[in-house]
Amino acid sequence: MYKELEKFKVSNSFTFTMEDSLEQVCNAPEAGAGVFVVYAVEGDAKELIMVASTGTVQNDGTLKSKNGGLYDKIVNGHQFAKTGRKYSWPAQMKLESISALEVVWYETFNADVKAIPTAVEGQVLQNFLDENAKLPRWNVAF
Repeated sequence: MYKELEKFKVSNSFTFTMEDSLEQVCNAPEAGAGVFVVYAVEGDAKELIMVASTGTVQNDGTLKSKNGGLYDKIVNGHQFAKTGRKYSWPAQMKLESISALEVVWYETFNADVKAIPTAVEGQVLQNFLDENAKLPRWNVAF
């Protein structure tokens, strides 16, 4: 785990396989804002393949989040095509022979902690870039 994520206490994870329904296995909150990291799992090995976030902090310090929060961003957010991850992830997993994904989510902005979701996403991606000289393979750009 990346150290900048350790301070976020509202967090959980779930595993997703091609046979699963992303809508059913996703345990992220519909009202939460924050980041999620995605690992490709092969046996005991895990590879970070994506980092994403949802939620925007307004000028007055309040949070503007889209309906559905982290849950909706994970399940219905577009990736690889103009279609939701619930469809594109299984197709991409098949293409890359990935048997399972582990998705770990963190609420970064709530009553107890006020970290801008995109800033946290940027920190994690910067650390990955520093260590690997590239972004995770499912992150197109940042």
